[in-house]
This record gives sequence, C-alpha cells and structure tokens, in this order.
Amino acid sequence: MLARLANKRIVLGVTGGIAAYKSAELIRRLRDAGAEVQVVMTAAAQHFITPLTLQALSGNPVHTDLLDPAAEAAMGHIELARWADLVLVAPASADCIARLAQGIANDLLTTLWLATRARLAIAPAMNQQMWAAPSLQANLGQLRQRGVAVFGPAAGAQACGDVGEGRMLEAVELADRCADQFDTGALTGRHVVITAGPTREAIDPVRYISNHSSGKMGFAVAEACVEAGARVTLVAGPVSLPTPGRVTRVDVTSAQEMLAAVERAVAGADIFIATAAVADYRPAQVAGQKIKKLADTLSLELVRNPDIVSTVAARPDRPLVVGFAAETEKVLDHARDKLARKRLDMIACNDVARSDIGFRSDDNALTVLWKEGECVLEKASKPTIARQLVGLIAERLPASGRKD
Repeated sequence: MLARLANKRIVLGVTGGIAAYKSAELIRRLRDAGAEVQVVMTAAAQHFITPLTLQALSGNPVHTDLLDPAAEAAMGHIELARWADLVLVAPASADCIARLAQGIANDLLTTLWLATRARLAIAPAMNQQMWAAPSLQANLGQLRQRGVAVFGPAAGAQACGDVGEGRMLEAVELADRCADQFDTGALTGRHVVITAGPTREAIDPVRYISNHSSGKMGFAVAEACVEAGARVTLVAGPVSLPTPGRVTRVDVTSAQEMLAAVERAVAGADIFIATAAVADYRPAQVAGQKIKKLADTLSLELVRNPDIVSTVAARPDRPLVVGFAAETEKVLDHARDKLARKRLDMIACNDVARSDIGFRSDDNALTVLWKEGECVLEKASKPTIARQLVGLIAERLPASGRKD
C-alpha cells in the first residue's frame, strides 16, 4: 500500500503540541515509502521540536516564516503550495483547525493551505475535553465538507493525565492514511528509462547532422510515467524543454553519448521507451576546424550509428522494450518489420509526413503494435497520447516476465 507514496510530494505542517515529537517518525516513514517531504513549522511547534531535527530527517530546509525575504523573493509560500501533492497538518492543534476552518491566513502554514490545489488532510492532537468541544467539532465539520481528510484522533492516555479521544495517530498509521489519498498508479514502483529528442552528429566545430525532433513526445511520455507512479530517467538529446517534475534528466548530444547514458541507466529497469529520433549515421571523420566553402560540392563519408533500442532489446536482463517508428510511407509495414527485426515488445508508429502531427506539432496520433495485437490512438495532444500509451504499456507488463 505504501508504494502509492513513491514520487509523491508531501508538505507536512507541524503545529504546537506535545505530539509534535511523532512528526519526526512520520517523516521517516514517508521517506522510506518513497515520498519527498517538505516541513512547515508554526512558531509554537518550535517550542516542542527543533527545525534542525526535522531538517535532518526530511533532507530539506524547514520552512518557518511567511515573510522570509530569501524565500519570498521567489514567492516561497506559493511555490510550496504548487509543489505539493498532499498537505498534511500533523499534529493539528485546536487553534490551527479553527484558523483553517475560517480561512485565516496569518502564517506560512495557513497561507499555503489556502493557496494549494493539493489534497488536504489533518491529524488532530489535543486534550480530550478540547476535542469534544462543540466549536471544535463545528470547525471539523466545515473542513470535512470541503473535502479535507481527518486522520484520527485515537483514544487513550494523554500527556496531561486525562484519558479519552485526542491522541494523534501513530506514524505508521498516518503514513498508511497518506497512501490512501492516492490511487494506485499503473506503474507504481517501476523504473522507466526514456530517450527523447534528436541527436546531433558533428561535421566540424560549427556544423552537425540532425533532424526535426522537438522532444515533446518523449517529455510528455516521461510526465505520464511519473503520473502513473514510476521512477523515471529521461535521456534527452539537445532540446529546449524544461525538465518534468520528479524526473531524473541526463543530457546528451550524439547517438554514441545517448547509448552510453542508456546503458548506465537501464540496468535493472522495468521499461525502456525509445522515443528519441536518433541519427542513423554520423560523419566518419569530424573536421578539427570549420570546413571552408572552397568547392561547388562537398562529400561526406557517413558511418552507421549504434542502434540503441536493438542494443537494449538484446540485453540478457532486458526490460520491456518499446520502440518508436516515425515514417513517411508504408507506416504500418515498416513498423511491423522493425517490431520483429529488433525483437521489441511494442512499437508506436506515426506518419511524420502529415503536417498536423509529429515533429513540429503539439499533437500526435499513433498506432501501437505488439505481437498479439494493435491499438490506434487517434489525434490528440501529446500529453493525452502519452497517457494513453503508458496505459497500454502497463497492460503489457505481466506478459513481459518482469516483476509485478
């Protein structure tokens, strides 16, 4: 169940109360499950546990001040709000619950709570009499009506000596409750290696052979794999695209550099998706200086580049291998030949002769082939096509013989 937390981003809000000591164990549980944790502490929380302790456990600086000049130069509270997949306040004091219910934004925690679109949850912790107070229960009712998850509290002996409801849940149960906030991803726990973009093969210090690939399709596939819960390594040729969140990016230029990066990344991977438009040939010799325009013609001797997808498919520890075929004619015939000849598990092909899809477009349309069948993905945005493709790949995983 905790595998659902892989690659998830959790903002943990810690408010004032003796239960703040449990936050340290909660951070450890969340990180062990693969989540990344950023901690926000109220001023009162710092009387019970130090920011340094939670920084050491989370691996990230602890955020304490709404008006921190360094953070606010980049609108720090807004960035945190956008970063999070889940904002959990644990412990949530009666005071904090009241402010959250009333929409009061007078510190960093309550401000980012209002600013985020992430899932929201609280883990109440307080004296049993405070928990039973009608005003507290009314505030909880408002939060529940807005879709806020309420984890606990548990009943038992309290630090004040009372016995009753109000104890914060233990860290292991809170981690489980956090996992329950997320659907099980089709690729949860998988490692996916993806190539994207073109390669450039140098002719001289200023010229090269390349193609029109923008990398948009491969980057969209990387984002879709992350959404599905995978750990993603993206080997990118020279493109001007921002790195998708939670993706490990390796930048390369030539086909040989891309192969070397793929071979380093693919060991132990579950899936390899070769969306890159790799140059088939490179100049046999690269001129040390710029070639001068001295004659009416110029001849270049080209040699074949390594076939990256075939190399991965031939590995004894091969992952599920998905190729791409960008064709201008006989699209399905060429794709079926490539599927069989290169021993691929799946291949996605498209007609790049069309002006409305492919290299220069934000849209695409694919026909996905495998040994036992095929599926047509009609024209749509590349992110939409990527999600559909990832769904098909996930369905093929059991047949690949890889671990579930």
